Amino acid sequence: MRIIAELPHPDFKISILNMNQKFIVKIEQDTLEQSYKIPEIDLTDGVNSVFELLDEEFLKHVSTRFAEMRRDYTDAYFRYNY
Repeated sequence: MRIIAELPHPDFKISILNMNQKFIVKIEQDTLEQSYKIPEIDLTDGVNSVFELLDEEFLKHVSTRFAEMRRDYTDAYFRYNY
């Protein structure tokens, strides 16, 4: 697995990796991570197609999902400790 690109973003660390004929989009925020595997064959323009997929609407949903993940973890943590 090798990193082929990193995209600047004010709220996330976005890395695009390549492994076994798949692009892996890894999005990190603090201790949380989301990843998406996209077969190369599904994209017409290689890594440039990945850049197009990561549009504003998609990243807005990623942000919402991070908030949900954080809330789920916090809830579980407090159930564990009380």
